[in-house]
Amino acid sequence: MKNLFSRNNPLYFITDTSTAGLSHSQIVKKAVSAGIQTVQLRDKILSKRELYAEAALVRKLTLQYNVKFIMNDHIDIVMAVKADGVHLGQDDMPLEDARRIMGKKMIIGISAHTLSQAVKAQDQGADYIGFGPVFQTSTKDAGRPKGLRSLRNVCNKINIPVVAIGGISSENITAVIGEGADACAVISAVQSGDIKANIKKMMRALLVSNE
Repeated sequence: MKNLFSRNNPLYFITDTSTAGLSHSQIVKKAVSAGIQTVQLRDKILSKRELYAEAALVRKLTLQYNVKFIMNDHIDIVMAVKADGVHLGQDDMPLEDARRIMGKKMIIGISAHTLSQAVKAQDQGADYIGFGPVFQTSTKDAGRPKGLRSLRNVCNKINIPVVAIGGISSENITAVIGEGADACAVISAVQSGDIKANIKKMMRALLVSNE
C-alpha cells in the first residue's frame, strides 16, 4: 500500500482561493513552508489554461518541499504536470477509467458520503477515501453532516486510509482522529487569516492529543 499519510502530520491541505484571497500557488507556498505534507489543488473557477499554469507552479513547490501533490479532478493536468495523484468525486470519471489512464503507481482518492460508496471505492482500487462532510461546512455543498459516529463506522470497515473532511478545526480535530481517521482535510479553518499560524495551531492541537 502507498505510504500516504503520516501519523505525526495527518493534515491534508485543500486549497480554497475564495477564502484565502490568494492564488493556489501563493496558498501552497505558505502551507508547505508551515509543514504541510499533502496538498490538494481544488478549483471550480479558473479556465483550464489558468488552472494548468497554477498546477505547474504548485508542482514545483511540492517537489521543492518533498510534498505530495493531489489534483482535484482534471486527470489531463495531473498527467501533464506529473502530480502524484488525483481526487475524484462521485460524479467524476469512473475510478477504473482513471486507473487505466494513470497506472497503478499514482494515487487515486475518492469522495464518499456513505459506507456503501466507501466500500465500492475500496473494492475498485482506490488508494484512500475522503469521507464527509463530518461537520457542517460552508466550503462546499456536500449535504448534511455525517457526524463522528458515521466516520467511526467507515473507519472500522475500510482497510484503506480514510480522510475526514468537512468543518474540521483545531477544536474538533482530535475527536476526528480519535474516531480512526488517518488524515483530516483542512480548508477554511486554516485559510481564513494567517495560514501559517492557523496550520501551526492545528498541529499543536494534534501534538497535545498525542501526549
